[in-house]
Amino acid sequence: MSKIFIDTNILVYTLDQKDVEKKDLARRILKKVVESHQPVISTQVINEFYVVAVNKLKSDPIVVKSIIHNFHNMEIVNTDLDLIEQAIDISVISQLSFWDSLIIAAAEKANCEYVLSEDLNPGQNYRGIKLLNPFSSEDY
Repeated sequence: MSKIFIDTNILVYTLDQKDVEKKDLARRILKKVVESHQPVISTQVINEFYVVAVNKLKSDPIVVKSIIHNFHNMEIVNTDLDLIEQAIDISVISQLSFWDSLIIAAAEKANCEYVLSEDLNPGQNYRGIKLLNPFSSEDY
């Protein structure tokens, strides 16, 4: 069973009422990952998800907390000093933003094969981790 890192945008789209098609697709993607793979997220992803869901999507904070509680079923990578230093290295070497590099570093720490993200360049490979855009039919 492969480990797949789930970027924040996949989780956010599961609540986005403005794009029902993307919301439904995000929910199907998440369900597929949970059923067929070992899902991985990081504390960064959880924090970003909460802030975007509550502030941008205007979701009820208690509902979002309940959703976050269900993340106990996923492997969670803690953002610590070592991970931050790895992200800085990735950022400098690969010319990625620090935040994207932190995602790659967390996926690497968890030994993930893939990162699912709409934000990063699909098909790219960083430190042995392939980036996939699950909203693009040719990727996922």
